[in-house]
Amino acid sequence: MKNFKTIDDIDARGKRVLVRVDFNVPMKDGKVTDATRIERALPTIGDLVKSGAKVILLSHLGRPDGKASHEYSQRPVAARLEEILHRPVAFAPDCIGPAARDVVARMSAGDVALLENTRFHPGEEENDPAFVKALAENGDLFVNDAFSAAHRAHASTEGLARTLPAAAGRQMERELDYLAAALLNPVRPLMAIVGGAKVSTKIELLTNLVDKADILVVGGGMANTFLAARGVGIGKSLAEPKFADTAREIMSKAARRGCDLVLPVDAVVATVFKDNAPHRVVDVHDVSDGDMILDIGPQSVDLIAEKMETAKTLVWNGPLGAFETRPFDTGTIEAARFAAKLCKANRLVAVAGGGDTVAALNAAGVADDFTYVSTAGGAFLEWLEGKTLPGVAALSKT
Repeated sequence: MKNFKTIDDIDARGKRVLVRVDFNVPMKDGKVTDATRIERALPTIGDLVKSGAKVILLSHLGRPDGKASHEYSQRPVAARLEEILHRPVAFAPDCIGPAARDVVARMSAGDVALLENTRFHPGEEENDPAFVKALAENGDLFVNDAFSAAHRAHASTEGLARTLPAAAGRQMERELDYLAAALLNPVRPLMAIVGGAKVSTKIELLTNLVDKADILVVGGGMANTFLAARGVGIGKSLAEPKFADTAREIMSKAARRGCDLVLPVDAVVATVFKDNAPHRVVDVHDVSDGDMILDIGPQSVDLIAEKMETAKTLVWNGPLGAFETRPFDTGTIEAARFAAKLCKANRLVAVAGGGDTVAALNAAGVADDFTYVSTAGGAFLEWLEGKTLPGVAALSKT
């Protein structure tokens, strides 16, 4: 049973429903260049429209520092949403006050409106009670469909959920269901892949996952710190020597818990870091002083694939090499394609997230084959770290 209400638990007919979406979309020359986040809100908008609700959308865009700015206006987003929905979308040039109130007052059941950027007011990020009250004046119910903003205790994410009767939207519900299946109640063995450049940015993530996972793969630049902590020479590879003790603590904890911690056994190395640099594959114990480790090698890919075949659930955050620079994307792409193959064969539930991870899966052409790919970024990472997300906690039934 879910511990939060969903759209199915509320009667929205004829009600003014404030819906927090994530329309923080990329823009260029006043136009939306990627409508993915808009499209992900369509199930929630559609269901509320069908129920006869007045759908009033709230979102932030960029970082306007609490001041109105033409650059960060949601007006072009409203125009793009109107194109996607094939129905009118009213736009209010403010999210509170007379401008918002007038637009909402003209709405009929089934209408959709988008209010201006919530971050045009300092009260949004401050979660100021007066600003929360001003937002709430335009709604009877609140639906949060922005998991990607749920790690922030802002007025339109946490404050409204504690002021109006609240429920999760379809995207929020889907995200929480998959994350619960991956971490809270996983089918075991549970395998986690953590990549990226620095251990320092993922200490809490590694510490949490080593307690939960049966298999923990460490890749990317952070694996170099672990290898160095084991006394392996890594040449001039990216590493964080001051976190060697942290790496040793995590490896020790894994051993005590029976978590199989997997590090690269071979590597793709080069003496310069650039596209198509001369490179070779070496055992991790044979890295020369002038070498940089820039990707995992084929034996490491095979090892990860072997571990995947024994797993039932996979959580993935971070690339296994310098995937933005060819050919050092090969390890990540091959491992991702193997995971996707297992997913398509119904042998693995794979949940992935984080900006670099999504980019890597898209580069591999397998994002659609994973069980679920989160675009939430910081919220996804904090969930994996075991943190309580204010926007989610505020939806709890208890």
